Amino acid sequence: MRDMKASRMRLKSFLLRHDLRYTGRATWNPAHLRWLSEVVCPTPVQQIVYQEYLRAVTQHYERLGRLEAELEEQVKGWRLSPLVEAYQALRGVQFHVAAAAELGDLRRFDKPRQLMAFAGLQPSEDSSGNRNRQGGIAKTGNLYARTALIEGAWSYRYPAKVSRQIQQRQEALAEAIRDISWKAQVRLCKRYRKLIAHGKHPNVAVTAIARELVAFLLGIAQQVQLPSAVSR
Repeated sequence: MRDMKASRMRLKSFLLRHDLRYTGRATWNPAHLRWLSEVVCPTPVQQIVYQEYLRAVTQHYERLGRLEAELEEQVKGWRLSPLVEAYQALRGVQFHVAAAAELGDLRRFDKPRQLMAFAGLQPSEDSSGNRNRQGGIAKTGNLYARTALIEGAWSYRYPAKVSRQIQQRQEALAEAIRDISWKAQVRLCKRYRKLIAHGKHPNVAVTAIARELVAFLLGIAQQVQLPSAVSR
């Protein structure tokens, strides 16, 4: 994903340097990709460079697609597959987050605070004597888990709603898991709006949402029964 983002940034920077601007609203959607395929640069040399940049982006998309397809195939035979499916009941926790964020079996944590520490989402502390002062998140835990959770938390800036995609992911799940998912949406969407209303920066608000999201992930994990076979 980082390689793909870097290649997209190089391509967009090249276009801006040559004043080739896309007038659509969103980028990297089908309309934008069609526009990219029709771009003509002022000189043949620039066209060659542009095509190389565009080819690099395409190759990263194809590579990502192959990896995701292979990951889905491998997860089917994984002992933790029921947990991966259950995690996806939550908004912002899609397959690649549930399977590849190095979360694993969250039931190994007794309390949400332990999971927050694992992801480095707990507040840092600078205390001395009677003075107790907390700062930003510690960032001492698992980088991949923290990044995935924060990216997923951005979805809670919108009003609570069970979309068609979420409904499809929840169809085979227990009622208790669906209830936890809805409770998470109602609470976290409301909390985001409240933090923004109090003047918090969106990045700070989303980090706070990610911190609470781990508690709901742990609650869902505790509802799942896994087979007793040795994990792969």
